[in-house]
Amino acid sequence: MNLKTKEIVMGQTIVIASGKGGTGKTMFAANLGAAMVKRGHKTVLVDMDTGLRNLDLYLGLENNVVYDVSDVLNGVCRIKQALIKDKSFPGLFFMAASPKPDDGEITPLHVKVLCDKLKQIFDYVIIDAPAGLDDGLVVAMGGADEVMMVITPEYSSIRDCETVTMTLKEFGIENVHYILNKVNTKLMKAGLAPSLSDFPRGITERMIGLVQQDENIHISTNMGVPIVFMKDTYISKNFDNIAKRIEALQA
Repeated sequence: MNLKTKEIVMGQTIVIASGKGGTGKTMFAANLGAAMVKRGHKTVLVDMDTGLRNLDLYLGLENNVVYDVSDVLNGVCRIKQALIKDKSFPGLFFMAASPKPDDGEITPLHVKVLCDKLKQIFDYVIIDAPAGLDDGLVVAMGGADEVMMVITPEYSSIRDCETVTMTLKEFGIENVHYILNKVNTKLMKAGLAPSLSDFPRGITERMIGLVQQDENIHISTNMGVPIVFMKDTYISKNFDNIAKRIEALQA
């Protein structure tokens, strides 16, 4: 008798990064998680921006945090104790970053082990990494299957993005895609902001989507509700298209 071994399907870890602050990285992470849930994927958002956590505010879960990532990695609590279930949006879970800066005890290997365990539970593990280049970024990359680099139509953002990408390659991380955020087509057409033709080919060839500039994003952020869950916004279509393309990457 032939016995077939059941294949264990693991989830995917996507790290959201940026070359500089102010690109909308955390907003993007929150809404990508929401978009994945809307498409039927059980998803956890993990804040790894230690000392500068804000992802809880974007989700309206700031009053629900008891344990954080550092508590899990240091053995203070179990993974389940640190997971916060967003009761408003079934299928969406959250794990907060520590409010204190990392003292160097957490390593990329710690994060990889955590991500491997989370991938047994969730379809997608989305990590909000620190902006720019520092040790926290390297640590957050420990469990990365994919990296989504959030950039804006500014020359400084493009330069910083290229610098971070080169650094990631030095650490053996090649699977990087790009998101163009805060797109203002009027400024681009007027020549007051870089157009896609001004971006390096290495970025445009691996650009997976764009998000237009919209004041509703600020409103949703202050409300603690991802804009993806707000009705009648074209921004939600931007995120749905990005989510579809990410699904295609895993196919």
